[in-house]
Formats: sequence, C-alpha cells, structure tokens
Amino acid sequence: MNNHFDLPTVIVIVITFVLFTIALFVKGLTHDILMEAGVFLVSVKLILMSYKSSVTSRKVMDELQEIKSMLHARKE
Repeated sequence: MNNHFDLPTVIVIVITFVLFTIALFVKGLTHDILMEAGVFLVSVKLILMSYKSSVTSRKVMDELQEIKSMLHARKE
C-alpha cells in the first residue's frame, strides 16, 4: 500500500482529518458540520479513486510486460 500513497497524499490525508476534527470541536454538532463532513467525504473519495487508479495502472503494466515477454520469446 505504501507504493500507492506518496508523501503529498499522506500529508493531504492528515491535514484533511485534522481540519475536520478541529471543525467538529469548533462548530459543534450544528448544521455547518454537514458541510464539513461533505468536504471530508469528497477528499476521501478522491483519495480512494487515486488509490484504485494506481492499483489498476500497476495491473495493466504487469499484463503489458507479460505480453511483451511472450512476444519476445515467440520472436526468438
């Protein structure tokens, strides 16, 4: 999993969580917390999409490498 989360992504995750926690204590459980929760969930969704894209990209690269090696072996 460390291969998929680079340092800037981890920093964004930590900052988003810290700001959400601060907003929770400063604003309390009011109507505004729904907006804060929405922003937090959008950030989480973007991070999850980035992770899934990274995993998919790695799988595609592995499959392409396998095809390339098969073609190279067939050529010889």
